[in-house]
Amino acid sequence: MSKHHDVLIVGAGTGGIMTAAQLKCKKPSLNLAIVDPSKDHYYQPAWTLVGAGAFDFKATRRDMASVIPQGVTWIQDFVTTFDPDNNALNTKSSGTLTYDYLVVSPGLQMDLDGIEGLREALDTPEVCSNYVDPEKTWRVLQNFKGGNAVFTQPATPIKCGGAPQKIMYLADDAFLKAGVRDNAEVVFATPGSVIFGVKDFAKTLMQVINRKGIHLKTFYNPIKIDSAKKEIHFAWTQSDTGGVVTEGNAVREKLEGETTVVMPYDMLHLAPPQSAPDFVKQSPFAHQEGPSKGWMEVDKNTLQHPRYANVFGLGDVVAVPTAKTGAAIRKQAPVVVENVLTMMKSSQLSQARYEGYSSCPLVTGYGKMVLAEFKYDNVRDSDPFLSKFVDTAKETWSM
Repeated sequence: MSKHHDVLIVGAGTGGIMTAAQLKCKKPSLNLAIVDPSKDHYYQPAWTLVGAGAFDFKATRRDMASVIPQGVTWIQDFVTTFDPDNNALNTKSSGTLTYDYLVVSPGLQMDLDGIEGLREALDTPEVCSNYVDPEKTWRVLQNFKGGNAVFTQPATPIKCGGAPQKIMYLADDAFLKAGVRDNAEVVFATPGSVIFGVKDFAKTLMQVINRKGIHLKTFYNPIKIDSAKKEIHFAWTQSDTGGVVTEGNAVREKLEGETTVVMPYDMLHLAPPQSAPDFVKQSPFAHQEGPSKGWMEVDKNTLQHPRYANVFGLGDVVAVPTAKTGAAIRKQAPVVVENVLTMMKSSQLSQARYEGYSSCPLVTGYGKMVLAEFKYDNVRDSDPFLSKFVDTAKETWSM
């Protein structure tokens, strides 16, 4: 096995595979390798549908070997450390690998210890997460007979920011079909200030929330799960805006101290806290301080590392101010590819720029979806061709 490669890619998820395929297509002579330990490749966007009983989990898996582009070397190994001053990285079993150009796209990791009690709660029959085990989510929805159905997400960045509410809309439909919706209080508790950051889509989603009779709780940051008592604790981050309703409220929440809200649950779905993989966090590529600490530092338009000109990052691992989605990678990968190929020729960056495009296909029920496309600064960026035929900010079957 060659220890040196023209381009070395870390991660064989959407970002790594797409970048490798496009590089190889444009320059077939490249000596290109991908480092990734996993034997499985999952199509995770379908996990929302798995959790709602509308898709088969087994169909979301393929052998990793089957998706590695032809002519690309797959090094099935773990990266342990980066040594960018020597254009090298170290692996668990394959030793040191060197490169002319490095593309970092290992995704992110679930931090199951980021909320007190979360790891233990996921072993109980009432608590689930599509991010961890979507088949269990469907079992939990089927077993739900009434009470509080609580859906929440952490204050950390997460992959597919719309996923925690998508499963809630589908669950609401599932409860209706099962005849238990009248006995249920459906709650969406978010650390954010709004249901969605882009106004056109937020307007539609608020109509969905109101139509379905869902309790929206903003500025609720989950900090603890007491699975013995079946209670979730939130840090209420806007306690200066007035009081939480504690008397006669339908979800039976109560205030402990000035800023902790305790809410009982009969089922609970949440996205776990998420972070960059440890080998990125502890590397020279990561932000060392500030709100993006631990995530990979890149220029938000060129995706080039600010201190190592031959290093690029894309996908969930990078700290850019947009949603972490496969749709974002679809626009990021061509920018990385053009920049790497142009630098090989001229040591200069190309004119290609990433403007922050991302997309959340927000399933609002069985057979209904809003296609939220946007770019940096929460500016709507809907596809101009699609928009000739349909308003993607409205719920439609065609989407």
